[in-house]
Amino acid sequence: MSKNVIGAVVVCVLLGSLSLVVWALNNNKVVIGYNKGYVPDQPVNFPHDTHAGKYKIDCKYCHTGTEVSRHASVPSGNVCMNCHGPALVQNDSPEIQKVRDAFNNGRAIAWQKVNLLPDYVKFNHAPHIKAGKDCTVCHGPVAEMKKVVQHESLSMGFCVNCHRQPENNAPTNCSTCHY
Repeated sequence: MSKNVIGAVVVCVLLGSLSLVVWALNNNKVVIGYNKGYVPDQPVNFPHDTHAGKYKIDCKYCHTGTEVSRHASVPSGNVCMNCHGPALVQNDSPEIQKVRDAFNNGRAIAWQKVNLLPDYVKFNHAPHIKAGKDCTVCHGPVAEMKKVVQHESLSMGFCVNCHRQPENNAPTNCSTCHY
């Protein structure tokens, strides 16, 4: 056999194998290079389904600054203690005791970031919230989640598709979000 034939067979096998891998990943809804489905363990088992779901607490009550900042902050212990302070709600819960202990000892809770973006992405929450974008568009049905999961890939394609649909009220000037 000539070297050209062997080379052609090797290239075909490699391309066929790569195509099979990509097909298998796509059919199992795996997104290459992104973190869709990521669920980190948290230091406190915070039930979003209870707070955002059952009690309908607005995301922005705990995650302050979204209207004016690039980042949606994670709540400090004093935000939790507004409802779970002495003689208030659910004082006997072991999870709330973790929050109370951290608060009383001046320690921050080491929450783990759920929605991960590549380092080169400079996403800004403020223009999206100001434009009326609902948090669930990117973060999914958090009000139904016992443990928060990265619901979307948050890939460039995900963002671009949203911005291409003016009915979604996405900011139209990319420089307001990505600087």
